[in-house]
Parts: sequence; C-alpha cells; structure tokens
Amino acid sequence: MKIALIGYGKMGKAIEEIAVEKGHEIVLKIDINNAADLNKENIARADVAIEFTGPHSAFENISKCLELGIPVVSGSTGWLENWQKAEQLCYDKKGALVYASNYSIGVNLFFELNTYLAKLMNKHQEYDVTMKEIHHTQKKDAPSGTAITLAEQVLANFGAKKQWVNALSSERGDLSIISERIDPYPGTHAIKYHSAIDEIEIIHTAHSRKGFAGGAVLAAEFIAGKKGIYGMREVLGL
Repeated sequence: MKIALIGYGKMGKAIEEIAVEKGHEIVLKIDINNAADLNKENIARADVAIEFTGPHSAFENISKCLELGIPVVSGSTGWLENWQKAEQLCYDKKGALVYASNYSIGVNLFFELNTYLAKLMNKHQEYDVTMKEIHHTQKKDAPSGTAITLAEQVLANFGAKKQWVNALSSERGDLSIISERIDPYPGTHAIKYHSAIDEIEIIHTAHSRKGFAGGAVLAAEFIAGKKGIYGMREVLGL
C-alpha cells in the first residue's frame, strides 16, 4: 500500500517506521515547510493518507484529501467543531474517512471498558466520578481528544453527570477532568469512582507512540478501497 503522511512530526515518523516494517511505501510526506505539496498530482500517488497535524490545520487537510478522492485516516484532535462539514463532504464526494481521537488498540479496548463500567455504576449513585489525563507539554489541546471521548461515554451512561468541565468542580452534575502536561508522558487517562466507603479506578497508560502509530496503520489498511465513515470500533471489529 502507498501512503501519504500529512504531518511529519514525532507521530508521523512513528507511523512511517511501522508502515515500512509492514511492507508499505511512504510516497509523500507533508509538514509545515511543504504544505503546498499537498496537491492533486502528488496525492494521486497514494492509496491512502494518514493525517496527524494540529487543531488549526486538520479540517483543511482532511477536506483536501476528500476533495481529491483519497481515503484519509485522521488522528488530529481539537477540530471537531467542523465534524459535520467533514462528514457531509465525505458523503458528497463518496469518499472514505476514518476518525478516532486515539488509535491505540489498548485505548479502544479501554473505551469499551469505560462504557461498561459507567453503565454498572449508574445503579449506584452514592459514587461520584472524576477524570484525570496527563500528556507531554507539546500537547496543544486540553482536555485531550481521548479524555473527551471517555467523558462523553461517562455522560451517556452515568446519569448523575450532565456536562464535563476542564477543572475541579464541586457541582454534582459536573464531570471534572483534570489535565496535566508533564514531559515525557505519551498519555495517561484515569477514571475514578469514589464514595465514602471505597474507590474504583481504571487507568490506561501509554508507554510510547508505537501503540497509536500501529493503530493508525491498521486503520489505513482497513479503509483502502472502502467508502464511508468509520471509527476504530469498525477497524477492530468491536
């Protein structure tokens, strides 16, 4: 498979390493210094694009890929105010898009566990729930996209919480997310249910970027030749 990398920072390089190990070819690398090279002629050499950039450029990059008829796997966070536009463009162009806030296989299994635990805890409203996430200092958005996904799962299944807030709150309806930025953390997410009697906590800790990169390559393999919009649940068959 021929892959275009849009975003060639630490994550892009990790994706390249795993993709090459699996026998794929990187035919285009785009970063801030050669953004103009993301054009029809260059992208036509690729079977799929993998996009990991920043909140301010992600939607534009995804749109370009869809306009040019290239399936795109995006792991950028902080741009989802434009999600409906991306979704409509994908349908209009009969394109293909995989989006996930986190491509780690472990994190996506953690999402399933988080949802299940929230459903169980909903019957026990004597418990309160809080969240904490830690990332490296170069992480631009807070809370992280992964933390927001986890929070939305809790809100959908634990009735006492009505909204998440990125601060420590004493309001019963607020789900507090505490965000810390400490080097060299690749990412830790914790959800804690606590009462006067005991605590139940689930934690996922990434040890390197390889988990995220491997999942992104898996998603690229999945979407090649497909049409429509997918997430990691479909990629992993969950």
